[in-house]
Amino acid sequence: MNIKQETLDRWIKISEKIDHINEKVGTFVYWLTLFMVIISAYNAITRYLGRFIGVDLASNALIELQWYSFSVVFLLGAAYGLKHNAHVRVDIVYNFWPDKIKTYINIFGTIFFLFPFTILMMFVSIPAVVNSWKVLEMSPDPGGLPRFPLKTLIPIAFFLLFLQGISFLVKNLAHLKKGYQVEEEIPITEKTV
Repeated sequence: MNIKQETLDRWIKISEKIDHINEKVGTFVYWLTLFMVIISAYNAITRYLGRFIGVDLASNALIELQWYSFSVVFLLGAAYGLKHNAHVRVDIVYNFWPDKIKTYINIFGTIFFLFPFTILMMFVSIPAVVNSWKVLEMSPDPGGLPRFPLKTLIPIAFFLLFLQGISFLVKNLAHLKKGYQVEEEIPITEKTV
């Protein structure tokens, strides 16, 4: 692979900026996860307490807020997961291969699977988002929440995943270049608390 050093250095800087963006988004997702757990606990407690005292304490808005929070965590957490190498892989064979083969597999998978999938999902979701905004889509449940802001996150999340894919590709191409080391993220599953 013949990549000029200065070109690679420029792409590494872009990669670092992308990583920074998705790290900030990931920090938001951390806190949103805590919020989601609190809302879930509140919903469960009020549901059972309401049955016990004979008064309906549950709220469709809070139940939907719990679902929406989960959706946001899932959507925005995808790029953060890729940044930290936390995605599920078929590691049965992958772990036993040399680093160079792993790098080629990462490059191949990013170019032929990740990029086409994220681009497709962005384009497929945009008409649904536009339509949702046109009608200011609401939940069909009484007291439910608006859906159009949540649907807006679908193409945004896939765009962030696409950007993180660029960063991932750059790091893998840099890894192939002899003498050029890119600091590798430690997978979340291997970090200790």
